[in-house]
Order: sequence, then structure tokens, then C-alpha cells
Amino acid sequence: MPLHLPTMSRRRFLQIGAGSLAAAGVIATAPHITAFAEDLNDFLKGPPVPDIKPLQLSENVWMIYSEDVFPTPRNQGMMCNITFVVTDDGVVVLDSGGSLQIGEMAIRMIRTVTDKPVVAIFVSHYHGDHWLGNHAFVNEYGDDLPIYAHPHTKAEIEGMQGDLWRSLMERWTEGATMGTRVVAPNRTINHGDEFQFGAVTLRMHHYGVAHTPSDISMEVVGDRLTYVGDVAMERRIANMDDGSFQGSLDYIDALKAEAGSEIWVPGHGRATDDLMQWNRELFAGIYENCLEAVENMEDMASARARVMADPRVADKAAETRGFDENIGRYVSLAYLEAEMAAF
Repeated sequence: MPLHLPTMSRRRFLQIGAGSLAAAGVIATAPHITAFAEDLNDFLKGPPVPDIKPLQLSENVWMIYSEDVFPTPRNQGMMCNITFVVTDDGVVVLDSGGSLQIGEMAIRMIRTVTDKPVVAIFVSHYHGDHWLGNHAFVNEYGDDLPIYAHPHTKAEIEGMQGDLWRSLMERWTEGATMGTRVVAPNRTINHGDEFQFGAVTLRMHHYGVAHTPSDISMEVVGDRLTYVGDVAMERRIANMDDGSFQGSLDYIDALKAEAGSEIWVPGHGRATDDLMQWNRELFAGIYENCLEAVENMEDMASARARVMADPRVADKAAETRGFDENIGRYVSLAYLEAEMAAF
């Protein structure tokens, strides 16, 4: 049985282990150290995540809803919705969650809805709260379980983003996600690809840089429902460090025109019919004012004043989680993007 030590970080444990090796006069080569660290990662495992009852969104689609939007020791990294589609061929998971433990919980909850196996996972983008749960699903259904992502997303997870996000989730949760292994997508998808699972058709959408350069939105065609990942969030501003405000506006416009869905499902927050319009207004209120400030040779402080006075932003401030703590950062990012666009 794995040892549960959620209060001790892997880094601290390795420091203790390395000190013991040095004291014993053991000299290890880099490959041995790497293997030792991987073995420890499998041995040390954070505690189980409490069950969250799935909510039915449409005829075939269910969601395990995350109340929180930031990872903490209390929520054990459960900050991202896990959406799944029940088909005659099996269950299709749209983003698997942020840890091994979260993925294990998701499997338990899927089994309260259906006894069908999981037959595929689709990953919306490379931020780890959306895919680190892959580990649990390959443990349960085998390494050959199809895991799909945009080629850029797949490459990022196989590269720096994979271990970075695993480490970040451990740090933010104080070790609650320990034991999670990076399991990258093993198949690629692109805009326009369609997949048939029984009578259910999934259609992939990608319209350039939005939240990241490679966001995939997944339309469940017959249900008139689209899972948008972090292209849009319910009453929260999406992290734009890897993205583009103008790109998000273009993406939202294109997706609304092409998908024609009535239910829009975010990676964070509740599914709503006005999700895309709410986010578009907020993004436009931030970016268009920054662009105007840049064109008028005004500084960032003036840009922020413009943004805060815009009713598209001001009317949403009170209902947007983390608004006061983050609006300055988002104005800065939008202003820099506007500078690049103007010059």
C-alpha cells in the first residue's frame, strides 16, 4: 500500500535521501538519481480526493463540477471540471483533472453513472489541471488508452510543461497530488476532426491562439453542447500568460458561428448558455481600451483607468472571482499585446 505523506514535499524527501546517500559514501550517476526520484514519486502518494457527484448537462454529457478555481491544500488540486460523454461504445472523458487522485475519483464517479469503460480522453490544452489525471485512467484502462490533443499541446506536455505542471500542483497543494506521473497524449487531433462513438459525434474546433496557442474545443454535436476548456470561464478571467486577448475574441466569434451550441461548458465554472458572450464582453472591455490607450500614447495607468470605467468590465467586477487581485495583471498583458499590435 502506498505511503501517504501529504505534508512532506518530494523535494524535502529527496534532500533527506540524498544526504543519507552522501553520508554513506554512495556516489550515484545522474540516470540512477533520476530513476530513484521516479521510484519515490510512485511510492509517496497523497490522500484520496473526496467524491463529487456528477451533474447531467445533456442527454449524453455529465460533469464533475469543481467549486474552486485555484489549487490549494484544502481542495487537493481539484480546481478543474471533468466532463464525460456516455456513449454506446464507452465513456469519453473531456479533460481528466489535475492529479492521479483526482482521476481516481473521476473513475469512481463515472461508475455511478455507467458500467461502460472509458474508451478515450481528449485534452483541451497543456495546463496540468486539465490532464494530470491521465495517470489514473491509464492505470485503470491500460497504456494504450487513446489520449488525444492538438499536436502543439502534445509536444508541450512531452517537453517542459509536463514536469513543470506536476511540480506546480504538488507545491500549490503542499504534496496532496504526490504520486502523479506525467502521462502525455498519445494521439493528435486538429481542427475539423470528427470522432464517432456509437451514435455520438464529437467535432474538434481550433481557431488559433486563445488561452494558449493550441486550445481544442470539443463539440458534442447531437447534444448541441460544446466543451471549451479555458477559452472561456464562468465568472472568472482566464489566465492569459500563454494566450492572446485578440486571439480569444476571434476564437470565440468563430466557435459561436461554427458550433451553434446551446450549452457551453467551461473548464472552470458552471455550464451556461451565455458563457461565450460574457467572456467576449469582458475580453473586449479590457483589450479594446488598452489598444485605444496605446494608439493615443497613454501609459498603462491610463489604460487601466479606461478599462475600469468601461461598463463591460465594471458591471462584471463584483461577480468575477479573483477580479481585484488579478485585473492589474490582465491589463498589463493586454497593454503589452496592444503595443505589439500597434507597432
